Amino acid sequence: MSGAAAMMERPPQQADRVENKPAKVEAFVRLFNEVPVGDLIANLKTKVETFEVAGRVFPLTLNDADEAPNCYICCPTSAYIDYAIDETRNFAAHPSLRRALDALIGACAPLVRASGLDHQAQLNNWLYSTNPVPLLDRSTVASLRTALTERFPDRAIVIRSLNEIADPATIEALSAEGFRMLAARQIYIFADRSAAPVMTKNLKRDRKQLGATPFERVGDADFTDADYARAEQLYNMLYLEKYTRLNPHYTARYIAEMHRRGIISLAGLRRPGGDLVAVTGLFENGGTLTQPIVGYDTGLPPGEGLYRMMMAMAQDHASARGLFFNMSAGAAGFKRLRGAVAAIEYNAVYAGHLPLRRRLAIRLMETVLALVGIPLLRRFEL
Repeated sequence: MSGAAAMMERPPQQADRVENKPAKVEAFVRLFNEVPVGDLIANLKTKVETFEVAGRVFPLTLNDADEAPNCYICCPTSAYIDYAIDETRNFAAHPSLRRALDALIGACAPLVRASGLDHQAQLNNWLYSTNPVPLLDRSTVASLRTALTERFPDRAIVIRSLNEIADPATIEALSAEGFRMLAARQIYIFADRSAAPVMTKNLKRDRKQLGATPFERVGDADFTDADYARAEQLYNMLYLEKYTRLNPHYTARYIAEMHRRGIISLAGLRRPGGDLVAVTGLFENGGTLTQPIVGYDTGLPPGEGLYRMMMAMAQDHASARGLFFNMSAGAAGFKRLRGAVAAIEYNAVYAGHLPLRRRLAIRLMETVLALVGIPLLRRFEL
């Protein structure tokens, strides 16, 4: 991240894969202003509006410190403290390591709170765990920094979901203009944009199972009101019940509205003539694909391969359209075996306009995360 001052305005090493079409941004912002946020994402409080700068359009979320605890997509204390503590469940077989990590997180908690990052204006927040970021050059970063700090003089400016594979030039531009890079998690990128990616043994097995499954494939145009309700149940089974209730609680109304307004597409599997047993929601933004919704009936035998088939559907969607597929975090081994590569994801934070105490806390967070957080993320694939 050093040497950013010498960076070209649009260097060749980073393609501009994210578009943020104004119509899609408008549809998203309108939804969250027409429907109460809690009816769409049950565990979230936020305000959503449109932000325009240098000919670019972004969704913008606003949160106040007194709204914490809140869903981690708008609340860094939840992300860096609550979610981090919850993740230590993965070390149940290593109690000494788990206790050490709990102690480390607990020791850092006052620092995170002192940063005041929960009082924020978050740019480009689509309210997913992963929000692909458009290519930003230094002049655009300077313009958005000036506009946002003038309008929100007491809020930290935050941009999530930057990673070192998709966003090297944007990270350099942000760093050069005073943004701090706070490591967040390790994610996985499926970057083979060819129509015929290299088929590993696991990819072949997934597609064989998808072709032989007794369940019926459900296309984007085939979803009904009952399917939206079932999709919420399936998502809850995986992300809230199997993983953690700290994940966004997307409701049936959210899934329906996002789909009907053309913001996400849906696909799934159902019993012949019956209910859905698996579902995925895909968000396509320019040349980038993310998969904010995945769910399946966790009561069915693992041999049914429902998760594998949902991921295969998403990878096939990416390959057919030549898309850069950000597979987000989790299931590290599974994703590596299917051609994905690891990258550290960062939250970019600007605090130059904030009181010294908050600036120092953020700078110290950046250092601790770089020296301790990133090695842990890489070692344990968190």
